[in-house]
Amino acid sequence: MATAAFEEIAETFAFLDDWEDRYRHVIDLGRAMPPLDDSFKVPALKVEGCASQVWLRPVIEGGRFDFEGDSDAMIVRGLIAVLHALYAGLPVGQVGAVDASAELGRLGLNEHLSSQRSNGLRAMVERIRKTAAEASS
Repeated sequence: MATAAFEEIAETFAFLDDWEDRYRHVIDLGRAMPPLDDSFKVPALKVEGCASQVWLRPVIEGGRFDFEGDSDAMIVRGLIAVLHALYAGLPVGQVGAVDASAELGRLGLNEHLSSQRSNGLRAMVERIRKTAAEASS
């Protein structure tokens, strides 16, 4: 049930032989992502549970889920970009049906992120799911 954008990331990961190349690719994805305007870097949009500072700003239009995000850590910006590829454009009612753990597992992220980064990634997924659930009710 992954989006075409996420499938493209998964295909790229399949071609990259070692984790260091994949890690660099995640960072490149984060660099390519537009920065979040500083006016949105407020406590209400900050994701708790992340070792780095992370902000996610939901953008829901026409029943479709999207978000903008940013972090003070390049690898985390890349993880935000991966989550954006996974969720952006989905109908809000379908966001909760995405098995983020399985989809991210396809990229091998589970085995290669520190426990703090993994916890932060889970916190971001939970924020996304909660926001979409609130928007669809």
